[in-house]
Formats: sequence, C-alpha cells, structure tokens
Amino acid sequence: MSEGVESWRPGALPQTGHSEIAPSGFEILEFSGRGPLSALSCSMIQPSELTKPSDWAEITSELDSWGEVPVPDSIVQVSTYETDRGPVAHLRSDTEWVAEFLPWGSDGLLRKRVNSYPETCDLPCGGYSWKGSDIISIRKEKRQITNSRELLLDSLENGEKVEAQEILRECGRQLGSVHRHVEGIRVTPADPNRWNSRVSDLEEALNAHSIWRAPYSRDSECMLSIGDVRLDDFTGESVRVRRPRLSDALHPPDCGFPAIRDLASLIHDLSRLHHVSGTEVDIVGLRLSLIEGWRETAPSKWASDNVFYSHRGGLAIWEYEQCLLDVIEATSHQSGAPHPAVGLIAYVPSFQKKMFNNRTIGALSIMAGFFGFTSIYWTFPPSSQELVTPSLCIVASAALMWTYRRMSPLPEIPFNRLD
Repeated sequence: MSEGVESWRPGALPQTGHSEIAPSGFEILEFSGRGPLSALSCSMIQPSELTKPSDWAEITSELDSWGEVPVPDSIVQVSTYETDRGPVAHLRSDTEWVAEFLPWGSDGLLRKRVNSYPETCDLPCGGYSWKGSDIISIRKEKRQITNSRELLLDSLENGEKVEAQEILRECGRQLGSVHRHVEGIRVTPADPNRWNSRVSDLEEALNAHSIWRAPYSRDSECMLSIGDVRLDDFTGESVRVRRPRLSDALHPPDCGFPAIRDLASLIHDLSRLHHVSGTEVDIVGLRLSLIEGWRETAPSKWASDNVFYSHRGGLAIWEYEQCLLDVIEATSHQSGAPHPAVGLIAYVPSFQKKMFNNRTIGALSIMAGFFGFTSIYWTFPPSSQELVTPSLCIVASAALMWTYRRMSPLPEIPFNRLD
C-alpha cells in the first residue's frame, strides 16, 4: 500500500495475533486495548499489497462480486491512498474506477441501500464480499464538485448568515427526501431497549461520568438509515452514502436506527464545523434551518413533535450518542479530547437536571388528573356541587401537562446553551 497516515487504524490499541485465514491478497489485523483501553478491541482486513494491476487481480480472485465491477484483466494502472475510513484505490481501464476498502466491513445493508435509495444518491455501483461480508465497494470516478461543507465554511468565515442557513436548509431537505423515498422499506418498531443498551455499553467502555437513558417515542421507527452523515456528503442535488466510521469497528451496531439519528449525525457535523471555523454566527439559527429543512421533506411521522420531544430523548440523546462515538474513536488513537464532543458531554448532567426538574410539573399533572377522575368515579353520578373540585383538578392537570411539554428543551438549542 502507499505510504500515508493510516488514521483508520486504532493507533493506541496493540496489534495481537489471530488464527483466522484471510482471502488471497489480504491480511487480517486484530487490535485489543490494554489497561484503561481494555474495553476496546476490533478486527480488520486490509490488502497486503496493491501497487500494480496484477495485485488487483489477486485481491479479487477469491472474492464474490456484485453489481458493476471492473474486469480484473482490464486494469492498466493502480494508485492508492489512505483516508480515515480505510484504503482507497484508483483503477484505470477504459473506465476510471474507485475501489473503497471496508476494513471492518459494513452493517450488512450496503446492497439494500444501493437497491432502495433514490437515483439522486451517490452510491456504489458494485463491490466485493467475502464470506457474506462486504470488504470493497466500487464506484465510477466522478467529476469533483464543491460540496456543502466547503460552501458552508466559506459562508461562515465571511459572516454570511442567511446564505449559510439556506445551505443547511437545503441539506436538510435532501436528507428528508432520502428518508421519504425509503419510508415503506424495512420499517420496524422503535427499539428503546437496544438503543439504551448501546449507549450504556459506550458509556461503560469509556468510563463516562454521564449516564443517559430515554423511553423514546413510538414514532421513532427503525428504518433503512444512512448511518454516518456529513456535510461534505452533499454535492449539488446528490447525497453520498459513505463507508462506515471507525466507531463501527470498535462498537459495532447491533440494532436498527430511526431517521432522526441520521439528522443527529448531520447536526453534530455542523457542530464540528462551527467549532473549527470560529465563526460568530449563532449556531442555534443554523441548527434550526437544518432541522426545518429536514422536516419539510421527511415523513411526517418520523419528523413529528413526538420524535423531537426531548423529555423522551428527542434529537438530544442521538446527539449524545454521536459525541460518544467521537470520543471512542479519539480514545482508540489517544489523540486528545475531540471537540466539540467533550464540551457537549460535559453539559449533559445539567441538561438532565433541567429535565428532571421539569418532571415535577409532569408529576403534579398526573396527580391532579388522578384525583379529579377518581373523585368523579367514587361519587358517580356526581351532583353539580360535587363536580366543581374534580373539574378544577382535571383543568389543572391539562394546564400542567401543557406547561410540562412546553418546558421540553427545543431541539435547535445545544446542551451547552441551555439556561
């Protein structure tokens, strides 16, 4: 492979021995942490060598192909480089191809996405698998177009707030359109037990001081989500479906996810860019534009007020998960605290305290309603005089519940901006 910064490997985890046999042209890598990092481990696969066309022929000789892939003997030139998602090879024949290696595989839904997502998405045209696991995705080389991250960064650096908001609104619309396209595909009920268990495992692996569990909304159905969504995935009217991130190797997903998780991934990427740019443009307005754009085109059930209701998790808990994923990757590299993730996590306890205090109002609402209805039940049929107190309790219950729901933190306000 070409030399480069192999940031896709967990640099702080020692490489260990293994007994698994790799396909021809590949080698398997096992990593396992020690001491404070003992909870982190992963298995990866990489090409042993890829410098000439004959190497490509050997690499694909024992793999199963799907979709449109180059004929191995037609490759006349190979060049490679590294990214934080794994090696990438440019293959030249009559057509220019891009082979993206998946060192830790995928969630098993890559081909489902290719077959189900709209044609406007930038998707692999084929790939290779081994023992049922995808290890190479193939794309045809495309002309480079300025992506939304570059446009947004330019707007923020120039203080062009309105333009930045419109860029984000359009990104939200495009993401929502993808979700609407797959609305009827592979939808299963919300899975709060597994979601809470996943967050718990992340917290335990990181020895986190923060703990967060949520009941989630029933409208947060599991769907064919993208997974990791970044601002640079949006170019023109296209949304790129990228390779899995390193955290998927360190903590593989074992459940389905709702559409709002994709939005949370994109919102958190906005937080990263906002932090890096050092802009004075208020992030609340930027977040609101992105959220409103998504809600314009996403399925109404998946983007309902119930899904965004922070007292049941809302967008906030999925942002918290994104922060934990940033931290687990940084921990595997020992590359220092990732910002703004650690800063946001630091405010989680105060965020939860605010919601806990809000529940006092919710509890009073339940008590008032209970007293009102039970009073009517035990005096049934009640006289007009006997109805006065229960009626007042029921009205008070409704007013308190309305107040409680209004006290739910707004999704566009990040943890560290709550009073």
